Amino acid sequence: MNTKPIPALLAAGAALTFATAAFAVDATDVDAVVVADEAQLTTEEVKAAQVAWGESLVAISATYAEGGIDAARSVAEEVLDTAYGFAMGPVLFNPTLTEAPQSFRTTREGARAYFIGHDPDFPRDEGFALGGWTDVEIENYAIFIQNGIAKTMGNVHLTNAAGDRVTVYKTWGFVADEAGDLRIVLHHSSLPFASE
Repeated sequence: MNTKPIPALLAAGAALTFATAAFAVDATDVDAVVVADEAQLTTEEVKAAQVAWGESLVAISATYAEGGIDAARSVAEEVLDTAYGFAMGPVLFNPTLTEAPQSFRTTREGARAYFIGHDPDFPRDEGFALGGWTDVEIENYAIFIQNGIAKTMGNVHLTNAAGDRVTVYKTWGFVADEAGDLRIVLHHSSLPFASE
């Protein structure tokens, strides 16, 4: 099976420049377990897909800042169609800042509302991707690959234009579609626990 990472920059955002953006996946001290895998997914392909996700988040933020919500919606829809596996079935999407009864988003519409808000069916969504993000750093704690499925767990560090940094815990699941492109089929994130 030929696997390729998610496109790094989307056509809708290709004209944007990200001089201040830096994307990295920390490869140090990562437990990577790769079990005999007939699909032959590699940790490098998984990390490339993670970096592409970070670039896409920054692209949505930059597009919103420069062109408003309609332009951001267009980029977000490209991200959902190229990064996620909604065309393959329900995606197990539980983003960071959601509340019951809309915590779990298995549809493209629910994921789009989380990223860009402006959807009356999801009135609490403010648009996470509109947060002015300029930098995404992914720090994997572990990567597990078996039978054409890759699962990752670790920290995602997000920096906005003001220099504020937020860390979320992130778990992703990736599979390759029929064309060999990696698709996110599991996306769970949460804020680190603080006792006080």
